[in-house]
Amino acid sequence: MEKRDEQSIEGLKLYYQQDLSQAEVASRMGCSRPTVAKLLAHGHARGFVTIDIHDPRDEASELAARLEKRYGLACARVAHGRAMREEEAIDQVGRVGAALLSQLVHDGMSVGISWGRTMNSLASHLSRSPRSGVRVVQLKGGTSFSERGTHDFEVMRAFCEAFSAEPRYLPLPVIFQDTATLSIVRQDRAIAKILEEGRGVDVAVFTVGAMGREVISLNLGQLEEAEVEALLRDAVGDVFSHFFTKSGTIARPQIERRTVSISLDDLRARPVRLLVAGGLVKARALEAGLRMGLATHLVVDQDLALALLDETSEEPSEGVDDATTGGWNIC
Repeated sequence: MEKRDEQSIEGLKLYYQQDLSQAEVASRMGCSRPTVAKLLAHGHARGFVTIDIHDPRDEASELAARLEKRYGLACARVAHGRAMREEEAIDQVGRVGAALLSQLVHDGMSVGISWGRTMNSLASHLSRSPRSGVRVVQLKGGTSFSERGTHDFEVMRAFCEAFSAEPRYLPLPVIFQDTATLSIVRQDRAIAKILEEGRGVDVAVFTVGAMGREVISLNLGQLEEAEVEALLRDAVGDVFSHFFTKSGTIARPQIERRTVSISLDDLRARPVRLLVAGGLVKARALEAGLRMGLATHLVVDQDLALALLDETSEEPSEGVDDATTGGWNIC
């Protein structure tokens, strides 16, 4: 290690751990105050120190309680902060989602994951929380046939590193071009085993996709232009690449039959289902997904929470009556 790095670490410990002023650090180290300021800045740049702000509103707030009541959720958390850009909202829900997930995963569990920007954000915020016997299962194919990436490998790697887990990759496209090819692939013993493991995960972690010409789910080179147009017309969003309408029905059954991911029925049967979403653009899709009973645990940003509470009725959704049972009410 270079001498400057060693001096920087010494200064950081005195400043942050012993709560000394920069002048006191300078006196202790026998250098000037400007030199201390430069050493502290050097330490930040080198990644020797990180600063985490723990906002108690992330874990307990009126908005979260109202969301839990409205949608019959075991737990809801809201990343507070108004008028965030979409990228910032995704980063913040990823941070809060990672903290919640670390409380949900225990030794011997299997964790099912999706992919995409939101999942990549959550994965990047996971801190090392070693567990014993944890398996991470990819619940949808992630192969792309376009320049758009799905972040599937990055997400899997980060989850496995965080929990000292074994990976279960699903090395397939999420949507096949025809059902005949998919039927053959499903007969492969290794693929069939991963799909079976996915149907039985203890915790499913996923997001909801909005509809729009530029969204990643429509730009992986797996859909014909006519199919894209039909989805833009009929669907409000997707979960695990199952495209659904506002009323919760499958938008295009012929695409559904070519899709490689955990089914929505199998998803609803999982005991813990953590849905993480950020950005107002996802409001319609998220509202429908919650009404479909797809989540037991929810993480959203403040503006998205307000949109859900302002635009929906007070009646709880059907199909999630058991969400608060089974000992998983972490909140």
